[in-house]
Amino acid sequence: MFASLTRLRHLLGALAFCALTGCAPSASTPPPSPPGPEYYTYDIVNTYPHDTSAFTEGLVFLNGKMYESTGLNGQSTLREEDLKTGAVMRKIDVPAEYFGEGLAILNGHAYQLTWQAHKGFVYDLTTFNKEKEFAYTGEGWGMTTDGKSLIMSDGTSQIRFLDPDTFAVQRTITVVKQGVPVPQVNELEYIRGEIFANVWQTDYVLRIDPANGNVKGVIDFHGLIRPADRTPGMDVLNGIAYDAATDRIFVTGKNWPKLFEVRVRPVDSSASLTSN
Repeated sequence: MFASLTRLRHLLGALAFCALTGCAPSASTPPPSPPGPEYYTYDIVNTYPHDTSAFTEGLVFLNGKMYESTGLNGQSTLREEDLKTGAVMRKIDVPAEYFGEGLAILNGHAYQLTWQAHKGFVYDLTTFNKEKEFAYTGEGWGMTTDGKSLIMSDGTSQIRFLDPDTFAVQRTITVVKQGVPVPQVNELEYIRGEIFANVWQTDYVLRIDPANGNVKGVIDFHGLIRPADRTPGMDVLNGIAYDAATDRIFVTGKNWPKLFEVRVRPVDSSASLTSN
C-alpha cells in the first residue's frame, strides 16, 4: 500500500509539474487509450413475420423490399421478401455444395458470399440471374456496402473493403474495442456513415468507425425475442438491415419467427461483450 501511495504521489507531482511548465510527453510515453464506446439499448417500433426456415446470413432493405441471404448447405438461397407479410416473393436456390453467407446490393447487383468455398456470386437484382462469380481468401461471413466499396467480414476481427468490379482488396481495418481486437465479427450493415456489425453468438451489435475500426458504440439486443416466441429450431441473432429513405433499422435472427424494426437509444452501461 505504501509503495502504491508513493507512486501515486510521484505521478500527481509529475502531472502538476507538466501543467505548470507545459512540458511535452517524452518519446517513451505510451499513447492514451482510445475512449470507451457508448452503450445503447433499443425500443421495438414494429414487428413483422419472418420465415422460420430462413437461416439468416445477410439482410438488405432497398426500395421498399427486403432481400435476404440464407445459409446451410442444401438450404441456401437469395430471396426477395414482402416486409409486412414476410412472404417470399422471389427466390433462387444456391447450389447445395455452397453455404450462403453475407449479402450486399450495389448498382443493381446483389453480391452474395459463401462460407468456406472462397467464392461469391453476383446476381442481376431485377432478374436474379447469376452474372458471375468472384474469389476471395479466407472465409466469407458478413457483407455490406458504403455505396462505393463492398465491405466484408471473415469471422475474425478483420473487415475488408473490396473493389466491386475487380474484387481486389482496397484496404483492411481491424475492429478494436479500446485497443483490443474483437473476434467473430459477422453480419454487417452500413448505417449513417458507420458499420454496424453483429458479433456471432452474442446479442451485441457494434457501431464501428470505418476509417480505423474503432468500436464507437455497443448495442445490447438482449431480450429482443421473447421466450414465448422461441422455437426449438431457433438460432442466434443475425441480420441487420437499414432503410435509408426513412431511417429505419431492422433486426432478426437465424430461423426467427419475427423481424423487428427497432429504435436505438443510449444507456449508461458498462456491459461487457462477453456478459450474459
